[in-house]
Amino acid sequence: MPQPLILALCVIALVLCLAAAVLLFWRVRRRQRLNAVVESRDDDAEKVDYAFIINPSKPHAEELRARIDAFCEAKGISHFFIDTQLDKDGNACAREAVARGATGVVAVGGDGTVRTVASAMAKFDGIPMGIVPIGTANLFARNMGIPLDDVDAALTVATSHGSRHIDMGRLCVLDSDDPDHDHGFLIVAGVGFDALMIDDTNPTLKKNISWLAYFASATKHLFSPKNHGDLTITDPQGNAHVRTGVAFRTFMAGNCGQIPALSLMPEAVSDDGYLDFELIDTTGGLIGWANLFGDVVHQTITGRAKQSPLSTNSTIDQFQGVRAEIRLERPALAQVDGDVLGETRHIAFSIQKRALCVRVPEVPAEPTGLMAL
Repeated sequence: MPQPLILALCVIALVLCLAAAVLLFWRVRRRQRLNAVVESRDDDAEKVDYAFIINPSKPHAEELRARIDAFCEAKGISHFFIDTQLDKDGNACAREAVARGATGVVAVGGDGTVRTVASAMAKFDGIPMGIVPIGTANLFARNMGIPLDDVDAALTVATSHGSRHIDMGRLCVLDSDDPDHDHGFLIVAGVGFDALMIDDTNPTLKKNISWLAYFASATKHLFSPKNHGDLTITDPQGNAHVRTGVAFRTFMAGNCGQIPALSLMPEAVSDDGYLDFELIDTTGGLIGWANLFGDVVHQTITGRAKQSPLSTNSTIDQFQGVRAEIRLERPALAQVDGDVLGETRHIAFSIQKRALCVRVPEVPAEPTGLMAL
């Protein structure tokens, strides 16, 4: 093997080792800092009656229930459990919890359970919501900095002072006869390719390789037909902007923009009172999709909602607003936080400003719509 090639390989190996060491150091320091913050929190056991809404279908749910009992008994926390069921989602459970006198509600589950519980809790002003993440991706918990692999730490955060008032997104299916056609979301809702990808993800593969299973599903729909329709965006000043005859792969509205390793919407802020919209399209087959992936990597690195200067066959139109309405020429699948809603031709996205009070490990010092409880 030529000496220059050996030298190049050694340099690459050294860089990778250094990157791994830095990442490991950062994770250890972050865990130490988080542990210090959690240990210093002031619990409110004497003031709050907690309802734990738990998804019994999750692995080790019964063991977790026993662990929650032990944690609450050790701290003298008044609590009770409500299980989600096929005919009773987190929304119904949260409303039942408040009706039974709960003054604090904790969602124990994945993003689906968290989303449906939050959808109800956004309507109960001042009642804090905690999260014990036990799902596959736990995207909202990640965005809020809630511990993912330490149940006791998550329970401590959920049952002690320190909360943020978070915006709640809403997706309304306007052409649905279902009386329950308004759906809350905390992370990202969309129509088109993203919903197709989620709908076709293999559940077994998702359990085995977590969120990476979505990429496997995405490859099946790279050449699906584009969507066409008319789009109306209401900007932060209340002005309506109409775009007719738009062609796109997917249209998304985001409240939080971070997913593992990547940033879909780097400038999305969960308590600014706005949604971040993205209208995404590609051309040129695989070249366009490769360009699009490069765009996402570029904005992840830069932290800015701008495309890569190398893009030639992809477009990401990004804008902020308080409402978006879209009418499609043909039905397309829609999704909220990874839950597929079915096909629709007419939907609207809107925002409930700082409607949800969420227990978080740290409350930022800057005034960004936060409230400590």
